[in-house]
Amino acid sequence: MPSNLTLSEILLATYPLPPASLEKLLALAEYVELPKGTVLFRDDALAHHVYVVQRGLARVYARRADREVTFWFSEEGSVVASIRGYTEQTVSYETVELLEDSGLFRLHMRALHALYREDLHLANWGRVMVERVWQQTEQQLIARQFRTAEERYADLLYHSPHLLHRVALGHLASYLGITQVTLSRVRAKLK
Repeated sequence: MPSNLTLSEILLATYPLPPASLEKLLALAEYVELPKGTVLFRDDALAHHVYVVQRGLARVYARRADREVTFWFSEEGSVVASIRGYTEQTVSYETVELLEDSGLFRLHMRALHALYREDLHLANWGRVMVERVWQQTEQQLIARQFRTAEERYADLLYHSPHLLHRVALGHLASYLGITQVTLSRVRAKLK
């Protein structure tokens, strides 16, 4: 998605909102510029914000004793939220780190939930946003269970070839559910 989209365009791409509802959501947003390496959410802390990426790239991952497992990448036009923090107001299981210097719109989660209680259109926007995250997670789970490493890499090449230039190979391998050695073999085979 182009990085010159306005916040209104990004929000309306998720779910159509009437002008009055959109204005309420826009009033919550604070634009922030954050450097590469900034952690938006930690797996050991309660998340207090939802972010909309206007420019930049973030990686969503879980830490394990011996490695990090990447769930997905959030780029321009994406809404980034700790799903557990968003839905249950509890500590998240994922960490979100910026992989590039980024321009984001930050919305305070408590204020966002208050808007949901007073505006059905905004509540539906929030529901659709979470449904999309669930769909993305389900697709990733199915791909890891039923597709080969080569099929997963070919799918990445088809749908998101730009990630090869923006993301470290170790993160890509983790996202694909394979080792970096396997990724190197798959890349050589598919060249």
